[in-house]
Amino acid sequence: MSEVLRAERVGRTFGSGEAAVHALVDVDLVVEPGALTVVYGPSGSGKTTLLNLLGGLDRPTAGRVVLDDGRVLSELPEQEVLAVRRERIGYVFQSFGLIPVLSAAENVEVPLRLRKVAPAERDRRVAEVLDQVGLGRHAGQRPYELSGGQQQRVGIARALVSAPDILIADEPTGQLDSETAETVMELLVDLTRDRGIAAIVSTHDPVFMALADRRVELLDGRVVVVR
Repeated sequence: MSEVLRAERVGRTFGSGEAAVHALVDVDLVVEPGALTVVYGPSGSGKTTLLNLLGGLDRPTAGRVVLDDGRVLSELPEQEVLAVRRERIGYVFQSFGLIPVLSAAENVEVPLRLRKVAPAERDRRVAEVLDQVGLGRHAGQRPYELSGGQQQRVGIARALVSAPDILIADEPTGQLDSETAETVMELLVDLTRDRGIAAIVSTHDPVFMALADRRVELLDGRVVVVR
């Protein structure tokens, strides 16, 4: 199976001298299309830091993140990093990250507006992806009118509407009850495999881990187990 993204001996240090915090140390990771990679470990183990580096939201202080076209994401100019994030990567956040004054459909539409997609095509793609996450009838509702699980489904729809080949989700079920969380997990897994997306998810949830194709355990910023 070909790789979409690769981390090579990636490290991230915050601060310097005696106050330096080594959040990640010598992390190697290969991310493949159509596969769910789960990153787990205790709080402070480096999960969010790793996802931020893989998604181009931060840059490593050691090592590098390489795309399948050979470009080194962690060394690209900021404008090129922004283009990669806009065109190739979808993000799902624990806190949902929705804009309160916008409807579900308008929240999902935001990435397409940033890419200057034509209005008719925007409408078609937004309707299609909201149907896929089971929210077609809720397109006009604002976040406060939706349950937590529905808000996270909007977040997933927004992440997928640009047809990314990489999906990064940081504790996507962290604010949901167990039953809703399981539904959201199954949705993410199904969409990942149906679309051939390379998904990287951080989680504490053992159910999510059981659904993964690959499980990567972090402890004190280091990979200690890959299954």
